[in-house]
Amino acid sequence: MTGDPALELARKVLDSQPFSRLVGARVTAFGEGRAVLEVDVRPDLLQQNGFLHGGVLSYAADNALTFAAGSALGPAVLTAGFSIQYMRPAVGRTLVARASVVHAGRRQAVVRCDLLTVGEDGGEEMLCAVAQGTVLAADPARD
Repeated sequence: MTGDPALELARKVLDSQPFSRLVGARVTAFGEGRAVLEVDVRPDLLQQNGFLHGGVLSYAADNALTFAAGSALGPAVLTAGFSIQYMRPAVGRTLVARASVVHAGRRQAVVRCDLLTVGEDGGEEMLCAVAQGTVLAADPARD
């Protein structure tokens, strides 16, 4: 337990997503327009050349973008769209997705996410991809 109610709520939301449980994702930071999501690199998440599958990076970017926006817009948010640029193969021990809100209005936020891997020794971080997206405040009463 961290004692941070916002972080604990974010962790409960992530845990309510079956796919997030499947990949073993965890929220390690949340609040003030920022979120950090981590996924341990496992053999079943790799592609044929031994690199972390691009779909795992996209998943992490999407969720980190949305969590960061949710800390600014409120809990009812949906990703409107995002783009991701892969820069190098993702290898290492842990994938880290660090997202921060670039701009937030009343109904939408633009968010950037850096995707890094932490080396096998737990040391150096390597930037593998960058994503940017738009997240919308959802109106559950209208959906």
